[in-house]
Amino acid sequence: MSDEIKAPTTPDSGELSRRRFFVKVGMTSIAVAAAGTGVFAYQFLSPNVLYEPSPVVNAGKPDRYPPDSVTLDPETAIYVVRDPEGYFALSATCTHLGCLTAFKQELGIIACPCHGSKFNRDGVKIAGPAPKPLPWLRMWLNDDGELMVDRSNSIATKQLVRV
Repeated sequence: MSDEIKAPTTPDSGELSRRRFFVKVGMTSIAVAAAGTGVFAYQFLSPNVLYEPSPVVNAGKPDRYPPDSVTLDPETAIYVVRDPEGYFALSATCTHLGCLTAFKQELGIIACPCHGSKFNRDGVKIAGPAPKPLPWLRMWLNDDGELMVDRSNSIATKQLVRV
């Protein structure tokens, strides 16, 4: 037997040693974790703002509403009611579970299609599971003579706008 000592061989530059493989896997894992942390940090620091439309709605000119009518604006979920005495506004959202109600002209009532609550033209509950009447909303005339409704401001008693 010969007592020759062989020099350690270095891997070819084309080969991937076990150590280099694990170093690359480790560095890739760290890079992915850093990128994920960066994304979550950006989401945390960016403002979470919900842009909602203004609660004040322009309902238009009073002559737009025929005498003795109940007019639904489905975009803003309000009724503009024209009585012989004047105008007033009701919320069109049912007080039971928040469904959009509909005015039934032939019956003269406001009805909820979801669970059958019924209200008269003044918003008073007639039948159904709704716990409260439809809320009256604050209404006024602006300087241009248009009806304005504040959907965020329900009032305790019906206030008429006279034109």
